[in-house]
Amino acid sequence: MPVAPSEPDAVRAVRRRFAWCFAAVGALAALAFLFSFCIGKYPLTVEEIGAILFGGEVGQLKRDVFLNLRVPRAVMSFLTGVGLGLAGSVYQIIFKNPLAAPDIIGVSSGANLGAAVAVVVFGGSTMLLASSAFVGGLLVTFMVIALVRMTDRNSMATYILAGVVMKAVSESFIMMLKFFADPEKELAAIEYWSMGSFSNMTASKLAVVFPLFAVGLAGVVLLRRQVTLLGLQEDESRMLGVRVRGVRIGVLAFSTLMVTSTVCVTGLIAFVGLIAPHIARLLLKRNSFPVCVFASLVGGVILLVADVFARTIYSAEVPISILTTLVGVPFLLYFIMRRQGGDA
Repeated sequence: MPVAPSEPDAVRAVRRRFAWCFAAVGALAALAFLFSFCIGKYPLTVEEIGAILFGGEVGQLKRDVFLNLRVPRAVMSFLTGVGLGLAGSVYQIIFKNPLAAPDIIGVSSGANLGAAVAVVVFGGSTMLLASSAFVGGLLVTFMVIALVRMTDRNSMATYILAGVVMKAVSESFIMMLKFFADPEKELAAIEYWSMGSFSNMTASKLAVVFPLFAVGLAGVVLLRRQVTLLGLQEDESRMLGVRVRGVRIGVLAFSTLMVTSTVCVTGLIAFVGLIAPHIARLLLKRNSFPVCVFASLVGGVILLVADVFARTIYSAEVPISILTTLVGVPFLLYFIMRRQGGDA
């Protein structure tokens, strides 16, 4: 009869698994960055990138392509994946729902509504569209929180129902705006924004996005212990000293800030916030904040790879959500089959 491993052996096994998984995703991220730098309409070699970085001889066009197009695009792809993966993992812990994603409380719908208002009402300049989408995502989130505070029930189901309500309201306004939009210009712009793309990314947009993203990320990291405790039953969380309502609102606000700060310039990106946490839990077999960090790295790698495919598989660039959906739907089917088999 096999003997169960001692506690130190079990702990060492878990640490080894974490170390191997983090090393692997780090290597994949580095490789994905390299491909993202090299592949595109104007291909760059590793030698040329090295020359640009270390002051070697290289043409000005290739230098501009690398510094002004490839680097901002790759960094934004990675940051967006990190934000979606981390926010999705945090939502799934605090909502105790494996299908929770940034859209569960209306973040994506609010951003989509804000973008639609900018296109139809204000003419849809790039910065105005991004600002309106950012405000829309945050506004819908705080309206969800306000709806919950108006009730005496602070349960997870109340947050989810409030999110469903605000998503429905947002979608109804979006449909109304589409009805009045110019079919040739405004309607096409709304639809294209809702599919997501990194094609127009620049260093100036990245400079605007990064401070907001960093604030949201720092807030979630500072509340990492509370995030883990919110995964327990509410009575247990309170016994351990967590002010459940206030902490939950804080975590939701910082997570939403991470998501809206990126999708306001990239457009909506489907499934990454849903599948990255599941991949992390399948590999690490845990549900803690380090797993959330791993999910964020997985999300970053997914979007870096998807962006490379988006610019290479067709003569015109493919919207990013088409690719993430093609990956996400089979993964969800696999997850459903595992649960039906009692394996998850």
